[in-house]
Amino acid sequence: MTQAITDKDFATETDEGLVLIDFWATWCGPCRMQAPILEQLSEEYDEDEVKIVKMDVDENPATPASFGIMSIPTLLLKKDGEVVEK
Repeated sequence: MTQAITDKDFATETDEGLVLIDFWATWCGPCRMQAPILEQLSEEYDEDEVKIVKMDVDENPATPASFGIMSIPTLLLKKDGEVVEK
């Protein structure tokens, strides 16, 4: 199951290992369409392989703004705290 994260715990939750971050909002249709796929991936892979987390951009605007995210859904892949794909 994907874990919801906040602006406050973003750094601690995404600084180690391979982490896929899903920036989404409740009102976003495409976000809701991709959610089951991400849930399935989170069940198929152990957290030590890839950790899949999600962040509601309406409730947590600072982190998406810091990455220049202008539209959702946006996926961000980090490895050991460094962005490797956006």
